[in-house]
Order: sequence, then structure tokens, then C-alpha cells
Amino acid sequence: MSFQAYLDTIEKMTGLTPRQLLEIAREKGLGQEGVKAAEILAWLKEDYQLGRGHGMTLVHVIQKGPNISSKHVGSGGTHNDDSDVLWLDGIATKPAN
Repeated sequence: MSFQAYLDTIEKMTGLTPRQLLEIAREKGLGQEGVKAAEILAWLKEDYQLGRGHGMTLVHVIQKGPNISSKHVGSGGTHNDDSDVLWLDGIATKPAN
């Protein structure tokens, strides 16, 4: 599953866009340097029932922002994405490919 597909599924599961979840994480202090992935995963599991795979995608966005490695773009591999920048503003506003 691509990183973007994970984010789109997270939105369907939670009713919140990735950007909204990012803002909540920041409000909780989970976006600060030094916060461990385990802390973020625990919050996502407790509040949104997200598993590790979906959670780790959000951990990446919270800790590193929306950019992903260009090696995933057009790779045809497991995490094949159309862009090296993830769309955080929701499925309804995502530009057509």
C-alpha cells in the first residue's frame, strides 16, 4: 500500500484529514523533537484504533513532514506513490493525478 493510500484510509477510518490529525498531535506535544514513535502510536491506537501500519505513516508525517523518498515514486513497489509529497488536506480536495 502506498503512503498516500494509507493516509486516505486513515481519513476514512477516523473522519479526520491527515492535516487535522497532525494539528491534534502538535497540540498534544507529540510533534516535538525527541517524541518516540511508540508514544504517537499509543495515542493513535487509543483515540482512533489505528494499527501499526497506518500509525507509522502518521508518525512519519508528524516527525518528518509530508515529503517521502523519491525512490517510492513510480517504483511499482509496495509503497509506490505518484508524488514525493503526500497530500494532507483530505480526499475530497486532492488534485486529480
